[in-house]
Amino acid sequence: MHKNLLNDLHFQYVNGKIGRNEFESLLFSYFLSNQNKTCLSHWNRDEYEDYISWFYQRLKKVIDSYKDIGSSFEAFMGKFLLISSREYRVRITTNSVIEYSVWSSRVSEFYAHEEPPYYLPENNRNILEKLIEEQNGRKSSRRILALILKCYYYLSDDFIDKIAPKIGVKKNELSAMMENIRKIRQKKDDKIYLMKERIFSQYYRCAVYEKRLVYIQPNTVSWEKLNIKLIRARKRLEGMRKRLSMIRTEASNSQIAEVIGVKKGTIDASLYMLKTKLNLLSDKSMLN
Repeated sequence: MHKNLLNDLHFQYVNGKIGRNEFESLLFSYFLSNQNKTCLSHWNRDEYEDYISWFYQRLKKVIDSYKDIGSSFEAFMGKFLLISSREYRVRITTNSVIEYSVWSSRVSEFYAHEEPPYYLPENNRNILEKLIEEQNGRKSSRRILALILKCYYYLSDDFIDKIAPKIGVKKNELSAMMENIRKIRQKKDDKIYLMKERIFSQYYRCAVYEKRLVYIQPNTVSWEKLNIKLIRARKRLEGMRKRLSMIRTEASNSQIAEVIGVKKGTIDASLYMLKTKLNLLSDKSMLN
């Protein structure tokens, strides 16, 4: 560093010749313009400028922490520059590892990946369409309506608009029913949503631990500690996934009955009859 320049600036600041803001600004300008006179002269220029910008936010505390007990302000700043640059490098490396881990992840590899809901095989989906076509009359339409409300979690508004005419229900009426069932299930759905968010976060935590292990010498103390964290994180993640799988996403029969305005026993019977009919049509299709 330039001989005594930083000491002179500090002397002027202590004696009130320059204000605090001016002092900090002069220090920042000096470091920004004199990279070759610091211990970081070997750094890439862009990286050095990013570091100085990061360092400037901590400059106030650095100035306040200096005590004139034998070491000059210039020497103190040089030492702090070296120590803080190491902290900066660690932060940048950690952030890079996190960013790499996130962008390199694939949905198919998620520990948080959910099992998709069961649907009929592609070549047998016409069974469900045939079942809907065969449902004539008030009771039959109510059965399909109960099934739709039962599966509300997986149905889009577009699907609701398309299915309404086929079961003899006005679009606005069916949409209102779907809105009611969603309101009733709001707390449970919020719980599912928050659980999924935590699972995604936990997955990324595991991915970061895995990536960081690559940059650490195996079988060292640091590697062992991080590996233990990874094992625990994976175990917790699997536990979270298991708990999520136990949360029911379908509406209960009593909730469906409340929305439609009938007794729960009526919904029980309707869904049972619908399931029996569906199984029968499925068996006939397999024979053909």
